[in-house]
Amino acid sequence: MKQLSLLSKGMVATMLAQFFSAFADNAIFFAILAYIKNLHYPEWSQSALQIGFVVPFIILSPFVGQFADSMSKGKVMMISNGIKLLGAGCICLNLSPFAGYILVGIGAAAYSPAKYGILGELTSGDNLVKANGLIEASTIAAILLGSLAGGHIADLNVTAALFACVFMYGLAVIANFFIPKLPAARQNIQWQFLSMVKDFANTVKIIFTNRQVLFTLLGTSLFWGAGITLRFLLISWVPVVLDIHDNATPTNLNAVVAIGIVIGAGLASTFISINNTLRCIPAGIMMGIMVIAFTLQGNIISSYILLVVIGALGGFFLVPLNAFIQKIGKELVGAGSVISVQNLSEYTAMMVMLGLYTLAVAMNLPVIAIGVGFGGLFAVVILLLWLGLKKHAKN
Repeated sequence: MKQLSLLSKGMVATMLAQFFSAFADNAIFFAILAYIKNLHYPEWSQSALQIGFVVPFIILSPFVGQFADSMSKGKVMMISNGIKLLGAGCICLNLSPFAGYILVGIGAAAYSPAKYGILGELTSGDNLVKANGLIEASTIAAILLGSLAGGHIADLNVTAALFACVFMYGLAVIANFFIPKLPAARQNIQWQFLSMVKDFANTVKIIFTNRQVLFTLLGTSLFWGAGITLRFLLISWVPVVLDIHDNATPTNLNAVVAIGIVIGAGLASTFISINNTLRCIPAGIMMGIMVIAFTLQGNIISSYILLVVIGALGGFFLVPLNAFIQKIGKELVGAGSVISVQNLSEYTAMMVMLGLYTLAVAMNLPVIAIGVGFGGLFAVVILLLWLGLKKHAKN
């Protein structure tokens, strides 16, 4: 396969589509939070809203990978962004915010395997790590700007924030038109429910049999589970520790984590190659330790600094693991299929960790205790995964 430049038309269009789509994904989260707050929904509805977004990733896992591999991935991305656009439009038309956000989740679930799977078709080798660094940098920049835009515009006008999301999803659909039409990874997919479930179960079995891929999947899953938990932890931590009760501060703190991840992703693409991905694992351990340090301090300036460090460690940890999963997964079962299994693993971890966080809050545990326990548990589990990966790398 011809290796294309990182600045090829396909890569630029993919990064733009990903930026616009991820921008809207994050802006709409904070816009809908403001929307349901204005409608006086109960506090537990915030977690329910997030769960509504996550559930489609789990339910659709047997199908989205095969969907992504059955046609040109640029077309899959366009269809998926169209579904997101429909969900955002439904909320703007004063339909249920939960139903609209579930539609956004369905679009996001279908979009993810194509977004990552297309990288292995546009480039290869060490450029695959660099491509992952670029797409993660694009994603995290979008998270940063989208989170800020969603929170701050919603403070001024919730309707304007929601329409801004519709506009950004529209731009994502347009960018998808400029992605070159690549051949489908798999031409012989049978579109029967039972056959797809069996095929997915077989894919899971193949991937989980490979211990290195399994442990790497657990690593990326823990990262995203930690990320969603940290988002809600910050929302609870700010008023308790900093005694700041506005909506902007938690949004800003969540956003600076994204700055750190961009830095970490850049460092990973520079210093980590596809052949030495295990070098990134200690950064995950340090990430958990830094969460403990963050939770135990109470200064706004040091909060920003520590969150940038946490984000940088997370980006350095995540990018090489994603590249490794794509490389081995493409050889085992196809890029789209392995990423659908990755979605199942990661979003199940999000559900579990968010559920544990919600339970801790319901038990009225102090937010500082929750933060320390969360950071410590994360560091210990990543350490165990590192030891497991090193053991199987030698075999």
